[in-house]
Amino acid sequence: MQHGNTTGRTVRDRRARTGVWFVGARGSVATTAVAGCAAVTAGLYPPTGMVTETPPFAEAGLPPLASLVFGGHDTADCPLPKRAEDLTGAGVLPAGLARAVHAELAAADREIRPGGPLPGDTRTDEELITGFAGDLAAFRARHALARVVVVNVSSTEPLPGPDATRLPPSSLYAAAALRAGCPHVNFTPSTGLRTPALTAAAEASGLPHAGRDGKTGQTLLRSVLAPMFVQRALAVRAWSGTNLLGGGDGAALADPAAAAAKNAGKERVLAETLGAGVEGGVHIDDVPALGEWKTAWDHIAFDGFLGSRTILQTIWQGCDSALAAPLVLDLARLVARAHEAGLTGPRPELGFYFKDPDGGPAGLSEQFGALLSFADRLREAG
Repeated sequence: MQHGNTTGRTVRDRRARTGVWFVGARGSVATTAVAGCAAVTAGLYPPTGMVTETPPFAEAGLPPLASLVFGGHDTADCPLPKRAEDLTGAGVLPAGLARAVHAELAAADREIRPGGPLPGDTRTDEELITGFAGDLAAFRARHALARVVVVNVSSTEPLPGPDATRLPPSSLYAAAALRAGCPHVNFTPSTGLRTPALTAAAEASGLPHAGRDGKTGQTLLRSVLAPMFVQRALAVRAWSGTNLLGGGDGAALADPAAAAAKNAGKERVLAETLGAGVEGGVHIDDVPALGEWKTAWDHIAFDGFLGSRTILQTIWQGCDSALAAPLVLDLARLVARAHEAGLTGPRPELGFYFKDPDGGPAGLSEQFGALLSFADRLREAG
């Protein structure tokens, strides 16, 4: 196909379909993404929060939302339609949406396979990777998909210790993606591809990949505010944050090791932008009564002219799965298109979406500029 042949691209897109394989496929983020994709495709709701649905990406050759086919791995067994009903009761999904997109949720649920390792699982890492890769290959063949993008949206896992003899679950799924020839996105703080055991395999695979840890709320705001202080020559003395979380995230991050993995990404943007010497950290509390909602509070102390002491406080309240779902759909489409265009390796251009990106600038404005340039590159790729 010649560059700029948008008519040929439209014909191709209508014929080809793209698989999105969620690790954590029955969780809140995946359920919201599947329901949201169906709702936007049907014209029931606008694509609010989806950067890929804005004009700069119109001719970038991204797979249409209607062409996406969903499946995944999970260790949970709650069917997606029921999970969507639960999210409706929690105020995450609008009333009536779960019923309106029941067919799409049920279709995705039929494509979810058991994850692992489960308690008492005696399979070796190699056996798990082989099984997961087989699930991916079967999914691609069953639906005659042009490609499958694996997206990790599972609960945060503790970082592996230096003496770990086995790969963490996120790395097992990532290794399976490489083996099956699938691009990979890690939307979690978990290890994924970032382990010495997979570095060479990822490089040799010739596959695009992106991560780590989606930037949805508190860190998104930090990546906007931190450059402001630098650009205005204001000296930040302390920056402290607190997160109150309910639902599965709160329960998972009650584990100090998992919380440490999460907080590392939250603090990274400040260290990269402001440098060393800023006091404070991030604290996470599990508050089950909040359900699917979260509150993030930041307290920033900085010096102004003639040493005047100034305080800025921010409060971010929202539903993490509703914040994450449009970003996950964006990333799946962008990485799928990168794969089609023959791009390989880590994609620093997608740092706009991550707390811990694969290189590139730390400030949101610069990251957005890199993303727009990436859209231009995809548009020209043909």
